Amino acid sequence: MTKQVIVVRKDLKMKKGKMTAQGSHSSLGVFLQMMNNGKSLREEVPEIVNGSYSLKLDVTVGSDLDNWLRGVFRKITLAVNSEEELMDIYYKAKERDLPVVLIEDNGLTVFNGVKTKTCLAIGPYNSEEIDKITGHLPLMS
Repeated sequence: MTKQVIVVRKDLKMKKGKMTAQGSHSSLGVFLQMMNNGKSLREEVPEIVNGSYSLKLDVTVGSDLDNWLRGVFRKITLAVNSEEELMDIYYKAKERDLPVVLIEDNGLTVFNGVKTKTCLAIGPYNSEEIDKITGHLPLMS
């Protein structure tokens, strides 16, 4: 089975709308990274030709990504209680070479101008592999 996991910092006590926006950023961010050869668009913009650039997502039929895209887009939202916990999950996902994106809010609306790491998304990827990193975390309530 394939899923995407979104991990959100509970200690920030974000309002539901802010939490939803941050989780959405992370979910989309993984796809943009996958479409840009594993690089964030902040890190590396593809070649610009005539004022535009293109992104491409290669999907192998029968792969975890293919199954997820043709399925129900399974997403699970989990909670951590600190930036340290969030970063621990992030580094573990990076070590296993899983598709992962960490979101750092610019602080323009909620965090009083302070950049704040709010959440991350892992996958879509094989559920068992993601669970090795996040299986101990509680569902976001």
